[in-house]
Parts: sequence; C-alpha cells; structure tokens
Amino acid sequence: MGIDGSAISAKALSDICTNVDYGYTASASAERVGPRFLRITDIQGGRFDWLKVPFCEANEKEFQKYRLALGDIVIARTGNSTGENAQVWNEPPEAVFASYLIRFRVDAAQANPFFVGYQLRSDRFREHVSAVRSGSAQPGANARQLGNFVVHLPPLHAQETAVAVLRSLDDRIALLRETNATLEAIAQSLFKSWFVDFDAVRTKQQGLAPAGVDEATAALLPDGFDDSAIGSIPAGWKVAALDKIATFLNGLALQKFPPSDDGWLPVIKIAQLRKGDTVGADRAGTNIKSDYVVKNGDVLFSWSGSLEVEVWCGGVGALNQHLFKVTSKEYPKWFYYLWTLYHLETFRQIAASKATTMGHIQRVHLTEATVLVPPAAVIAALDPLFASLLDRKIENELQARTLASLRDTLLPRLTSGQLRLHQAEATQAES
Repeated sequence: MGIDGSAISAKALSDICTNVDYGYTASASAERVGPRFLRITDIQGGRFDWLKVPFCEANEKEFQKYRLALGDIVIARTGNSTGENAQVWNEPPEAVFASYLIRFRVDAAQANPFFVGYQLRSDRFREHVSAVRSGSAQPGANARQLGNFVVHLPPLHAQETAVAVLRSLDDRIALLRETNATLEAIAQSLFKSWFVDFDAVRTKQQGLAPAGVDEATAALLPDGFDDSAIGSIPAGWKVAALDKIATFLNGLALQKFPPSDDGWLPVIKIAQLRKGDTVGADRAGTNIKSDYVVKNGDVLFSWSGSLEVEVWCGGVGALNQHLFKVTSKEYPKWFYYLWTLYHLETFRQIAASKATTMGHIQRVHLTEATVLVPPAAVIAALDPLFASLLDRKIENELQARTLASLRDTLLPRLTSGQLRLHQAEATQAES
C-alpha cells in the first residue's frame, strides 16, 4: 500500500510491455544515409542528443521494425555499460536502435511509460543489473534477465503526478545543460576568433577599432604580423607546444591502491568522464598523492579509447590511468582548457588511425600540437571574459547536479508510494 492507502502492484518489466526487441545490426555513418542510429555510446548519463546520433542505412521494413517512438526505453545489454538506459522523452526524429540495445515499449494502458522509465534510473535497477549480469571478458544481460526487473505500480493517477514532479526537475536540469552548451559554443567561437583567426589584430592592422574590445585592451594588441614556423602570427606573440603551457598528469593503475577501512575514493575512468558522475564506480584507497585526487573544476582529458576533454563536476575522485589531469602554474584554466579542446579533433583522428582495438595518442602528440601565446598583459585583459564563461558553466553544472541529487532522492520514494505529492513539491520548492 502507498502512504495514502492506495494499492501498489508489482509486475515484471517485460509483463507490462507490448514489445521487447533486440536492435538493428548496421554500420553507423556521419552522412545522412537513412534514419538516426542510436548506439550504446550515444547514451550519456541516461540521456542522448539526437543531433550527435549518427545515421545508418535501413529499408522500409527494417525501419518500421526497429523504429523508435515516444516513450520507448532502450537498455544496453553488453559490456561495462550493461543496464545503462535512456528513454525517448520527446517525439523523436526518424531513428532506429543498434543491436547492443534492447527496446522495451511499455503498454500505456497498464503503466505510465515514463514512470517505468524513472524506475530504471534507480539504485534498485542498478542492483538488479549487477545481480543478473554474467560473463567475464564481456559481461552482459539478455532481454529475459533485464525484463525480470520488478516494477512498482501505484494507480495511474499517482504515476502521473510522480512523473510531473520528477520531470519538472529534469526540465530544469536540461535547461542548465542547454545553457552550458551555448556557453561552450560562445567560448570556443571567441577563442578561435582571438587565437586562431586573429580577428582583433587584423582589424587593428586595418586602422580600425576591434569590435567588442575596450581601448585599454586594444592598445595591447599589435597592428601587424611576424613570420613563424607555423606561418604569420601577431607580432610579439610566440609559438609553443601544448605540453609547455600545461602539465598533463597521467592517472594511476588504481587497482594497486585498494580501498581500506580508512576510507575510499570513487575511481574516475573514461566511463565516468563521459557520463559525468561516479555512480557505480570502482573504489580506490585514499593513500594516493594529492596530485591524483580529482576535484570539481579540474580539467580532465581522456587520451585513450573515447577521447574527451571536460571540466569535471562529478565530485571528488581518484584519477585512473588513461586520463590526464591538466593543470598549469603559469596560465589560466580557460587558456589551456580551450587550447586542448581546440586540438581534440586532431587527437581523435590520430587515435582513430591506430591499428589497435583502443586508439590513443602519445605524449609526442601533445608536443606536436602548437599553441599561440600572447604577452601576459593580453591574457590578463581577456581573463575576465573567458573566465566568466567557464565559471558560469561550472556553476550551472554543479547546480544541475544538486537538482539531480534531489531527483534521485525523491525517485525511490515517489515510485514506491512512500511520499505524498505535496511533500515532494515542498521538497522541490526548497531546492
């Protein structure tokens, strides 16, 4: 019984679905050759961005069989991602799902699909996956095992009100992250304008006042260019290697530092970097040097497998091998972060060309990646602009994580009927 006396039933996930399907085997393409092709790697922290999902070829029969619809839940069935899942929250574009995903389509007459989807984001579901996952080299779970998860079902009206509360939190989180995507795009565009295209210097060379630049900053800029090993650069600026403006500290083989009674730290691996949190992470001892402790605001760069550069906001953790923690004693964070991010696509191309199962870059590639360094006075003049963009991005992400923590706290109580709606709304209003 729920807290208000309403009856709560318990059913296996597969028993309340009209469809339980394995996905489509195809090759992903960046070109628009057919429908979007949702893969395990496109699921990040329970969500996906359709604009980043590739395409695949599919005839009409295949498309109709594997077509994703509003409310569909897809669950990863293999590897360390087993159990990772996401739901189609808004009307999707034409899209199908890959073979390493299983689609569960909930019967709306029996349950609110989104109420069910929230239960698959709970600790209870993660515990279920851990119990049924099998295999050593490549662990996984099949549709029967995942479909045996027991879903709690209060009356439909209670499901709908619970979804309304949880969805409102998710909407606020999504807005913060959309804002961050905009901030990131602005920062990269401005950075390219200043340090790659030299727009302000070129404008001054023409005898004009650079747009958006105050007189004091404009006075610091040269009005001409010098020749260098990489071509013409603003006079007085210098060419440097990426690894000369920042320190790239590689992580530890943390299995050598097991947790102890004195405490532990979650291990930040590539998977944690990609999804942005340490939920379900391995644990390491606290007896590591402080340099290898990761904190909110640290710049992390995965140099193997899936190459990513992120400002970490997922809480304190331990830096695993295959990740660099990027720092500098001389230059501000935005400067080395945006330069590393600028070279990321080149690094990805280098990694992709490696004839190995897990592409990577080497330290020599950091040395070969050139950067332009203006005089310290120019960097100082630009610091308020770029630092404010990065600081706001970090602030937004931390706020999003606070809301996500509140959502995850409310989740089991709302989905089990232990919390009345007005209590949840009061808790939400305090956030």
